[in-house]
Amino acid sequence: MDQVFAWLMGLLSFIPGLGHEAPPSWNGYAELDYVYAAAPAGGTIETIAVTEGDTVAKGDVLFTLDASIQQAQYEAAVARANAARAQIAAAEATLANLRTGARPEELQVTQATLAQAEANLALAQQTFSRTQDLFAGGNVPRSQLDQARAGLDAANASVLQLKAQLAVAQLPARNDQIAAASATVAAAESTAAAASADAANAQAALDNRTIAAPEAGRIERLYYSDGEVAGAGAPVVSIAGDGALRIKFYVNEADRPAFHLGDVIAVTCDGCATGLTAKVDHFASDPQFTPPIIYSRDERSRLVFLTEAVMTEQNGILPGQPVSIGRIE
Repeated sequence: MDQVFAWLMGLLSFIPGLGHEAPPSWNGYAELDYVYAAAPAGGTIETIAVTEGDTVAKGDVLFTLDASIQQAQYEAAVARANAARAQIAAAEATLANLRTGARPEELQVTQATLAQAEANLALAQQTFSRTQDLFAGGNVPRSQLDQARAGLDAANASVLQLKAQLAVAQLPARNDQIAAASATVAAAESTAAAASADAANAQAALDNRTIAAPEAGRIERLYYSDGEVAGAGAPVVSIAGDGALRIKFYVNEADRPAFHLGDVIAVTCDGCATGLTAKVDHFASDPQFTPPIIYSRDERSRLVFLTEAVMTEQNGILPGQPVSIGRIE
C-alpha cells in the first residue's frame, strides 16, 4: 500500500501546480576568452619560440620578425644623432671663444712676442744713445746715427703693435658675431633633437620586431609558421590567460535583478565533475534576441540578457560545452 501511495505522489508531482517546484536554472555554454598576440607592423616571421600547449609567463618571447631593415635604420639614426651632438659641441666652443676672446694659449703666444719686442726696444734705445754720444764726439757719421734712430723707431712701433694685438685678443667678439654663433648653436640643437627623435623611433620599430606575451597563460593556437609573412595586426599566437574559461548564459527580464556582480553560481553539465562554480563578472546592458516589439508590460518578459561569469577553477569543462546555471543561496 505504501508503495502504491508513493507511486501516486510521484505521478502527481509531474502535474503543474502539484508537487515540489524545481529550483530555477538557466542555460548557457562554456567559452574560452583568448588573447591574441600580433605584431604592429608586418614582416617575415623569423622564429616562433612557443608551441601549442606551452605555458608562458607575461613578457616571455612568443615570436620574432625579420629585423634587418629596422636594424640598419636604427644604426643610421644613431650615427646621425652622434654627429648632431658633435656639431653642438663645436658650435658651443666657437660661441664661448667669441664671448671670452682668444684662448689662454693664444694670449700667451702674443705676450711672449711682446716681451721679445720690448727687449728689442730696450736694446735699440741703448744703441741709439751710444751712437748719439759717438756722433756728438765726431766719431761716427750722421748716417749711422740715422740708422740707430730708425732701429729705435721700428722697435718702438713693434711694441705698440703687439700691445694693440694683445688688447684686441682679450676683447670678446662683436655682438653680430656672437648672435650668428648663437644661431648656429640653436640650429645644431634642433638638428640633434630631430636626430634623437629619429633614433628613438627607429629603436621602437626594432623592438616591435620581438613580440612578447601580453599576459600569462597557455598557448592555444599558432596561426603561422617560421618563414611565413604576417600582416600588421594579424594574430600569430592565441593565448588562454588566467580567467579565460568563462560561462555565458541568458537571464530573462524578471530574474535579472536577482543576480549581482560577484555572485557565485553553480555550474553543471553532462559528464562534468560536481561542485563546479563560477563568479558573475559581467551583465550585458542590451537585451539579446530581442524582437522588434514595444517594451510593454506584457511583452517585456520575452527579453533576455547575456550574463557572464568566470570559472572558479579553470578546468573541468570544455569550451563550447552546454551548461546549466543554478543560484547558490
